[in-house]
Amino acid sequence: MKLSVIIPCYNELGTIEQVLHAVKASPIKNLEIIIVDDCSIDGTREKLYSGLETEADKVIYHKRNLGKGAALRTGFAAATGDIVIVQDADLEYDPQEYPLMVKPIIDDKADVVFGSRFQSGRPHRVVYYWHRLGNSFLTTLSNMFTNINLTDMETCYKAFRREIIQNINIEENRFGFEPEITAKIAKTQCRIYEVGISYYGRTYKEGKKIGWKDGIRAIFCIIKYNVFGSYKKEKSHYFIKDKVQSK
Repeated sequence: MKLSVIIPCYNELGTIEQVLHAVKASPIKNLEIIIVDDCSIDGTREKLYSGLETEADKVIYHKRNLGKGAALRTGFAAATGDIVIVQDADLEYDPQEYPLMVKPIIDDKADVVFGSRFQSGRPHRVVYYWHRLGNSFLTTLSNMFTNINLTDMETCYKAFRREIIQNINIEENRFGFEPEITAKIAKTQCRIYEVGISYYGRTYKEGKKIGWKDGIRAIFCIIKYNVFGSYKKEKSHYFIKDKVQSK
């Protein structure tokens, strides 16, 4: 099976090259790497232009900053692999663990796999207490509406069969993507698994972006997409360069 790795990035000049190299060094060799630059202004886009983009299969540039959810929507639409996984452009998640994430799908036991930062004995950086408490609250609230027993709804590492994720209309532009996709995946009644993963969290000084306003939005999204649901069409706000065009 081919694995499509979607890397949304915004102002990740210090880590984008390391993440790209880490993805390419993962144990899974049949990879399609898709970077979505969400109109970075710190030099990330220029670094991609200067030659780094040739190391990815596709590089997609948003014309304006829209948010992580919008970047993922763009990346999912461009994916051609059998399985699609999300890889943040920081160093918080380890591509060496891709085999853990995709094994339940390859074994035909799962259609979607969540990587739980709180379900294993793997390394887990000690960072913010209130973030952990907030994550637990949001996961519990989400579980109450979806009636599935996740331990880490907000995790970055989510792997999907491509036909599933490409048939879901993603509406959230920012971090509301996590509760939205969880609600919509739960409604499909597909097979959902969790596997334990390691987590090398960042501080705000090191570039972490999610904040308390995103937590409030997450509560709104849990209610909205579980109780009401909503659908809309989205205009194109990006242009794409694949590996051949970048040379």
